Amino acid sequence: MAVHKGTYALVIALEDEATIAVGRLGSFAFPRGYYLYAGSARGGLAQRVGRHLRRQKRLRWHIDYLLQRAEVVEVWYAPGDERRECAWAAAAREMPRARIIAPRFGSSDCRCPSHLLHFARRPSFTRFRRQLGDEGRRLKRATPDGFLSGP
Repeated sequence: MAVHKGTYALVIALEDEATIAVGRLGSFAFPRGYYLYAGSARGGLAQRVGRHLRRQKRLRWHIDYLLQRAEVVEVWYAPGDERRECAWAAAAREMPRARIIAPRFGSSDCRCPSHLLHFARRPSFTRFRRQLGDEGRRLKRATPDGFLSGP
């Protein structure tokens, strides 16, 4: 499989409220519901998202801590050389009823308030595409199994 750089968003379901210690960031009470996490993959989308989907891994990034208790239900992605996760996180923050639960989550290397947004209901792919404007036309979606079989 070719290595494709790109940007991705994980749509994550958390069944029950959980207090989770997120490395040096601290502990947060994560309400049940859905989360949208924006990230970039410089070494390849399949490799990065595949790592996020594995249950057994060394806890390295903020998202690893949440994914110990939650499940990725969908992957939204767009191949490309540019790092767009900050723009994607900003677009997600503008969606109705988006909330920041853990400030600085996933954004310790930028000035964003957070790259993780909470939604009581599953966020809309169509709405997110619209929030991204012209860039949204390149956005694709897959289930975790479908993504691993070839983005």
